[in-house]
Amino acid sequence: MSAEPHRSPASASLSAPSSEMAASSPWADRLAAAMEARGSAVCVGLDPRTESLPPSLAPQAGADWSAVATSYRRFCEGVIDAVADIVPVVKPQAAFFEQLGPPGMVALGQVIDHAIASGLLVVLDGKRNDIGSTAEAYASAYLGRQSPWRCDSLTVSPYLGDDSLDPFVAACDTAAAGIFVLVKTSNPGGGFLQDQVAGGEPIYRHVARWITGVNQSRTGASGYGPVGAVVGATYPEQLAELRAAMPNAVILIPGFGAQGGAAADVAGGFDRHGRGAIVNNSRNILFAYRRPEFKSYGPDRWQDATRAATSEMNEQLNAVRGR
Repeated sequence: MSAEPHRSPASASLSAPSSEMAASSPWADRLAAAMEARGSAVCVGLDPRTESLPPSLAPQAGADWSAVATSYRRFCEGVIDAVADIVPVVKPQAAFFEQLGPPGMVALGQVIDHAIASGLLVVLDGKRNDIGSTAEAYASAYLGRQSPWRCDSLTVSPYLGDDSLDPFVAACDTAAAGIFVLVKTSNPGGGFLQDQVAGGEPIYRHVARWITGVNQSRTGASGYGPVGAVVGATYPEQLAELRAAMPNAVILIPGFGAQGGAAADVAGGFDRHGRGAIVNNSRNILFAYRRPEFKSYGPDRWQDATRAATSEMNEQLNAVRGR
């Protein structure tokens, strides 16, 4: 792996809150503070893929699950090292680690630990949910720095009903954590359920109304509550619509970059102060060294290409945020 990119001496002052602060300060307020400190609304998705890893980190043909998990860990830690001082948050995708079995889950835990040690907030993309005690188990497993997985936030599906979300909201209250509820996702087939009309409105508006109501009594100093929403960059009109419908919810915006979303598409997700949303980018940042515009870095300087792509995205988003 190439040498770690140079960091500004000032980056040390941008470290994450202490464990005590993390346990007591509301999630949305911590996220807002980190975004302000980094001058960034970028969320770097950690989606390692064997076929796209730099040659120096790629596992050998026929490698066992443990070897692949080690490659994933080293790669994601390298990404974190490259961007930790210029973004507020990373989003590991649990599926890429789960597919490797137990070694992958160990690697996921190590990546989360490395992100926290590097001063980053962590959203786990697990899209969890169930009912009753099972939902409670998911919530206690993932949410809060004192939980086994130590995540600050978790993506959650609402399609088992509002009672299935209650344990996650309760965990947000007790662990100063957050959740991002799927509202209007970036995939083309999302409308199969989300756009269906019930009671005169699409289902995604019903979910948005629930989020707004739950946050009403939980809004922190930032003006936002712990229950956020996932709304895709690939639906810019609905993104602006839902920003207005959920004034107290942080929006996690997937679909930027490889899925076709651009800065102009996500502009409607921010509030009038350029806050209230984070924009996820995975492939176009992780594997930037493969993109034509960053090819000059080459595979040996993949971390520098990753940092350059992240800085470019920061500039693009800050332009539409008025920063």
